[in-house]
Amino acid sequence: MKFIVKTVSALEKVFLDEEPLRTAQGHSAMLNECSSFQAAYTMLREESDVMRAAALPIRVTVDSPIKDAIRVRRVEHVPVRTAHFSQYDGDYLRDAPGLFPDMLSEIPGNGLHVYEGQWDSLWIDIEPEGRFASGVYLIRISIDLEDMPYLPEGTDTHLGDASYTVELINACLPEQELKHTKWFHSDCLAVQYHCEVFSDTWWDVVEKHMRLMAKRGINMLLTPVHTPPLDTRVGGERLTVQLVDVIEENGEWSFDTEKLSKWIALAKKAGIRYFEIAHFFTQWGAKYAPKIMATVDGVYKKIFGWETNGTGPEYTAFLNKYIPAITDCLKKEGVLENAVFHISDEPHIDHLEGYTKAKNIVKPLVGDCMIIDALSDFGFYQSGALERPVPAVNHIEPFLEAKVPGLWSYYCIGQHYKVPNIFIAMPSYRNRIYAEMLYKYDIDGILQWGWNFYNAQYSDYPINPFLHTDSDGFTLAGDAYQVYPGPDGEPVESIRVMVTKHMLEDLRAFKLLESLAGKEAVMALIEPAGAEPITFSDYPRNAEYILKLREKVNGEIKKYIG
Repeated sequence: MKFIVKTVSALEKVFLDEEPLRTAQGHSAMLNECSSFQAAYTMLREESDVMRAAALPIRVTVDSPIKDAIRVRRVEHVPVRTAHFSQYDGDYLRDAPGLFPDMLSEIPGNGLHVYEGQWDSLWIDIEPEGRFASGVYLIRISIDLEDMPYLPEGTDTHLGDASYTVELINACLPEQELKHTKWFHSDCLAVQYHCEVFSDTWWDVVEKHMRLMAKRGINMLLTPVHTPPLDTRVGGERLTVQLVDVIEENGEWSFDTEKLSKWIALAKKAGIRYFEIAHFFTQWGAKYAPKIMATVDGVYKKIFGWETNGTGPEYTAFLNKYIPAITDCLKKEGVLENAVFHISDEPHIDHLEGYTKAKNIVKPLVGDCMIIDALSDFGFYQSGALERPVPAVNHIEPFLEAKVPGLWSYYCIGQHYKVPNIFIAMPSYRNRIYAEMLYKYDIDGILQWGWNFYNAQYSDYPINPFLHTDSDGFTLAGDAYQVYPGPDGEPVESIRVMVTKHMLEDLRAFKLLESLAGKEAVMALIEPAGAEPITFSDYPRNAEYILKLREKVNGEIKKYIG
């Protein structure tokens, strides 16, 4: 039996049927940074082998002076049916459906297996969290056969090992400035975990997601003051997750914000800084009111929805009472200055009149608070209907040319050609290269719609996220969620979550070097003399560029700090 183990970078995706050819021996990182690499391994049979099992149980051990900062998980493969669309730029890992590496799960108590002729990998995080001094540290990964009763006497159970070095630089990354939201779908958690919304179990699961989101650089949280009117079929509805209790008695409105206060308290404790209030009008045009539930003269029922004109007098009168109740609660909880509001998601130019009416209802009620919406139509922006547009990365160029202040960007299902994104079938460098673009163009915030959308299109029915990674044919695999629903309510991370975290840390490293040497010096590393300028559609399409750039940036930081 021949066993092979090799270290590779976190930007590789190791497939079961393909040997990873690009190895990695080490990297550098800051004292407060989470960095990662992988150990890929396989087993090859030899003629003299006595054992004929298809897979053998193995045990992984880690030895390092910084062992307490190291976490090892296994990379699991998930089914991908929709890898790409017919408009295809060729920069995907594979064309065909199959099993793709994505999910990062804890190593079970009964260990792992090595399969004959198949490649697996371990995902290894280093999170020193300021507990270790600067210096170069060796990490040794050893893999051994577990004891088995049918092992021939005298069998050497040590299969192999690999070494990797990490240099901790005597500096800390600055606090993340970028505002970052991935839409959190708390209704999907109730469905996946078979629990009632607002039950103790639901709150516990919600809090676990909040903690992980904050840990991975998501500092803004979609907050369902009412059930968000997102990805819902016209006439349909999603499970109610309305945090604000609405009461109508004798024609008078009152509002109980106790649940909203609890949500904010849990989020702040988890590390969330910004609060993104659910859209006040339906998606794609602001034509209707969202679903609003209320207790009317003692009866709990729906009072607004698809049947309600979004800018009609009845809903407008309601908003004039409802929004001040929300802002009063946000102010009381000390987060009003960090709140952002939405009108309607992804309006188009033919929605301009209705959107403008809706925005003019809301704007006086939220004062100086920021209003943002996903908006890629530059003509719509030029109308003045929205000061803070969030264009898609494949439509951002005219917004950049106009130097729109405080510009955000987003990607989702439509951003599959040439531009960066986080689809499972994309190479990881198309996720991590986003940092260079965000830095070059001074992007203020980023939005992505699916932290945990475990539904089919229009939320018609729930899907099994472990089987239907494309939301049962709705989108490209990996678009709708970045975490899987794990046991005991714990979200299970993906490669894409971790690479996004590394992207955010690249951005913070650029900011650190800028504070020492200026932006021109950083851009000289990102775009060296003679290189093509980086845009959202033109950029180096390889992992080596990103890894080498980060090492250059770290080296310059090290020079400045002595």
